[in-house]
Amino acid sequence: MAAEPEPGEVAAGEAAAPRPHRYALWTRTTARPEGGGRAAGRDASAPARQWPILVVLGGVALGLVLTAADHFRAGTVIVGAALLVGGAMRFTLPSVGMLAVRSRFTDVITYLVLGTAIVLLALMVQPDPILDVPFLEDIIRFSVR
Repeated sequence: MAAEPEPGEVAAGEAAAPRPHRYALWTRTTARPEGGGRAAGRDASAPARQWPILVVLGGVALGLVLTAADHFRAGTVIVGAALLVGGAMRFTLPSVGMLAVRSRFTDVITYLVLGTAIVLLALMVQPDPILDVPFLEDIIRFSVR
């Protein structure tokens, strides 16, 4: 007669029952964001692996330099355009390295909304706005009363 298996052991000829998944009590790491892999292979240098974020940061840096050099409108339009380019890269490229922060949907919406807002505000800045919003003066007059 065969001996009974100990609790937790599997008898001969039986398949092991799947163990229920248990979540960790404490989070020790964070999950990589969707698309958070390298933008280039492991054999490339570090800047080449992270070229999408470097493109966006380069555009923002150029815009800030122009803004500091007393070209406010052009500088802020370039900052907004750099964010729009970041949103387009996050939407189209499968792997964007450190440009991926959250899910693809959240990243794209965030980059596009912020980039569009910055460009529109840069075009509406006084004096001599390029973009004129007729109801904006009414809103300001109503809120300042």
